[in-house]
Amino acid sequence: MPNASVTYDTNSGSLEWTDPSTGVTNVYNNGDIAWTLASTALVWLMIPGVGFFYSGLLRRKNALSMIWLSMMTIGVVSFQWFFWGYSLAFSEGANAYIGDLKHFALINVLQEPSVGSARVPALVFCVYQLMFAAITPMLAIGAVAERSKLGPLMVFVFVWSTIVYDPIACWTWNPAGWSFVLGGLDFAGGTPVHISSGTAALAISIYLGKRRGYGTERLAYKPHNTTYVVIGTVFLWVGWFGFNGGSALSANLRAAQACIVTNLAASVGGLTWMLWDYRLEKKWSTVGFCSGAIAGLVAITPGSGFVGSPAAVLFGFLAGTICNFATQLKFLCGYDDVLDIFASHAVGGIVGNILTGLFAQATVANYDGLTIIPGGWLDHNYIQLGYQLADSVSGFAYSFVMTTIILWIMHFIPFLRIRCSEETEIIGVDDAELGEFAYDYVGLDAELGPKHTYVGATGGSREPNHHPHAAERDSQASVGEKEVHAAA
Repeated sequence: MPNASVTYDTNSGSLEWTDPSTGVTNVYNNGDIAWTLASTALVWLMIPGVGFFYSGLLRRKNALSMIWLSMMTIGVVSFQWFFWGYSLAFSEGANAYIGDLKHFALINVLQEPSVGSARVPALVFCVYQLMFAAITPMLAIGAVAERSKLGPLMVFVFVWSTIVYDPIACWTWNPAGWSFVLGGLDFAGGTPVHISSGTAALAISIYLGKRRGYGTERLAYKPHNTTYVVIGTVFLWVGWFGFNGGSALSANLRAAQACIVTNLAASVGGLTWMLWDYRLEKKWSTVGFCSGAIAGLVAITPGSGFVGSPAAVLFGFLAGTICNFATQLKFLCGYDDVLDIFASHAVGGIVGNILTGLFAQATVANYDGLTIIPGGWLDHNYIQLGYQLADSVSGFAYSFVMTTIILWIMHFIPFLRIRCSEETEIIGVDDAELGEFAYDYVGLDAELGPKHTYVGATGGSREPNHHPHAAERDSQASVGEKEVHAAA
């Protein structure tokens, strides 16, 4: 292990480390380290934020499963990243597609300059990038909503992170990666995070098939908890300042600009989606605003360190429009994407990548005083759009194909098969898989039919509960649901 001696400059307070093999001294500003670590915490909050956002959109009998998935994903990916994920994505010995195991178990990941930026040490960069690695599979596995076993998903997340996320992150952000060398611009994860997860969600939806009652009144329900949707959006929106602003890996003007365009694109995206939805029912939809804000955040992600504020308005408007209409693709193509993950993340990521090719500016990228790029169409660098399209198509194709292969290999291993039984789907994933509930009451009568007795996950028979306040509870239920006590 290289000499780990670290010193501090007594005048500036900066951290200094001298490479014992070359004698070159690297200076790390404490403010840059502090901003990157604070951004790490912000991005961590986004992961349970996804869980709450997804949970609120489902029926209450499946509400807790999404929050559980978010916490499980943090745990599994944190171990995977330590084990070999970081090395596969960011080792210095990487080829154009994947890294080696030089940093297996985080060996020699400490004070050396990171491959992402010489401004922060590798250890800081490692924990920051862990959060990106953790949120990506969580975005994707929302596609299992209401019809999946939970245990096999722990295996899926580990394998998917290794085979899908790490290679795409490597070719996008590692200096040896083919897209990085080609000149692709992706500041904070348009392809590694959003296109890869959204496309994986499409593959998962196709593999799992349609839910019980698909296309009937049984599934014509509204989100069971709009407050959860708003809470999830708040966590995501706040965390995205660390997601995009933190990707500057320095507390500088480029980070500030990334925060400005992030907030602006989210705001315009939310307003745009809400206005499009208003035309249908003449109602100001809270869920519509939140969905549009997420679409705007997704789209601005790849361009947040490259585009000016006026462009962010267009990012938000086009994302709010295109992603809104993309939610109809599932009806045209016949797949059951419960949470519209493909429409929001894959389509939104592609929109963001293309717009980055058009509106990236060399002057904006140079706000950090170091980054030099040829820009996009605004700077008359017309080939940039080709680079962005190549990156988008490759990420889309790779994620879809590899996710499908992973799912079908697991399908032929009985204890790893993801699709749940019809009984589990009827009583809810929370009861069958967790034995815990988000609320005291879950809606089952509409699924079971009148005077139906069923066997719960814990054994005993259960019957619809004729509680004296049942009518009051029924008035609060989601469309098509009645309430029975979870502990009856």
